[in-house]
Amino acid sequence: MNAITKVLTGTSLRSISLLSLPIAGALIQAIPTQAQQSQARKPNIIFILADDLGIGEVGCYGADAYKTPNIDRLASMGIRFTHSFTAPLSGPSRATILTGRHLFRTGATNQDACGLMDSSVETMMPVYLKKAGYATAAIGKWGQLPLNPSDFGFDDYLKFQGSGIYWNTQARGKTYLLNGEEKNLQDKEYMPDVMHKHLVDFMTQHLKDPFYVYYSLSHVHNEILPTPDSNPDSKNIYADNISYMDKLVGQLVSELERLKLSDNTILVFFGDNGTAAARANEATIGGKRLIGQKGTMLEGGSREPLIVYWPGVTPKGKVIGDLISATDFVPTFAEIAGVQLPKEKILDGQSFNAQLHGEKGNPRSSIFVQLANNCYARSYDYKLNQSGELFDMSNAPFEEIPVAADTKDPKALAALGKLKAELNRLNPAGGIRDTGDGSGRHAANARKKVN
Repeated sequence: MNAITKVLTGTSLRSISLLSLPIAGALIQAIPTQAQQSQARKPNIIFILADDLGIGEVGCYGADAYKTPNIDRLASMGIRFTHSFTAPLSGPSRATILTGRHLFRTGATNQDACGLMDSSVETMMPVYLKKAGYATAAIGKWGQLPLNPSDFGFDDYLKFQGSGIYWNTQARGKTYLLNGEEKNLQDKEYMPDVMHKHLVDFMTQHLKDPFYVYYSLSHVHNEILPTPDSNPDSKNIYADNISYMDKLVGQLVSELERLKLSDNTILVFFGDNGTAAARANEATIGGKRLIGQKGTMLEGGSREPLIVYWPGVTPKGKVIGDLISATDFVPTFAEIAGVQLPKEKILDGQSFNAQLHGEKGNPRSSIFVQLANNCYARSYDYKLNQSGELFDMSNAPFEEIPVAADTKDPKALAALGKLKAELNRLNPAGGIRDTGDGSGRHAANARKKVN
């Protein structure tokens, strides 16, 4: 409470009227409104990360087979980005999201290598946000990332083993870790519901503190099992899982409203990589299959749903085609929180905070995607890979059209020059090289051809 507010506390309108009009007017204008007080507080940030969910499985992106009304509602109230990219497998993707650095810098080029990241070398999102007074939590999949979330700056965490954990009937689903203490997942307890409850508890404990939550969902990674809402004779358990994930998003919005946190909380919904191969044929948009899927360097492996809803800030229902990289979340959230990022460490992200405010900002001219030693730079219209192959992306995400090496097309040649310059600038071959089998997968899974 500022000095003027203290003076006016308990002061009647009659006594104010006895003041000179200019003074009274100045005092009244100086009283912060509730909206101004809300804006003065740093906004909470909840980053919802779906597992193995591509754009072909989200209603507002045109999915044919799946309904996601709660996620769609977020998009109708906020911004839907159409060209957002990340690494096409979960470990490398998550390393990119949390550090804001490309894989050749962190060494997280494959699933196994992600577990070798050193917390004394790599800094993750919570470390930056805690400098601005944020309480931080990691809830859900930690998966291929090393150690525990607390080793990378999270104040609070709940993590399960591996990926796709739903019930204690699964070998890895019998226990989970809650702030270092092993807990049993009880019979008929559904891990996504346990995670949701912990999230609500965390928010309730930090009603007056700004908080950042890395909310890493089980859905919709294999092993796909019936949800609590599935009918015994359900014909599509996978669709049930997408619906339950969407339901949890709706429940989160309701809890924010109940706790009176909704007006000062940013909700971000993103996917960690594209649709798994076993489900990719059904994840169509307008009757067309996306080219590629999880684990591939094609569009379907890396192009992700990204929806941001920030009440009172994001324009309602806006659709933005700007290129967004998974490295961009660190600088964006840091700018929102008012945190100065270190200059001595190379960060590859670029803030899109201006776009969230409805401004043009400084859109990227290209993004960079890597898995193992494969990589590409992509502009809006073209893509150039590490082998020097150029692709016309005008029909993406359904087609990547090879451009002839001897092309005379001025537009293609201009794009080739710019993308080649970008790959030369980044010089991924000069960074940490991948030592895996080239697939990016866990060595054991690659041998078994597990998706």
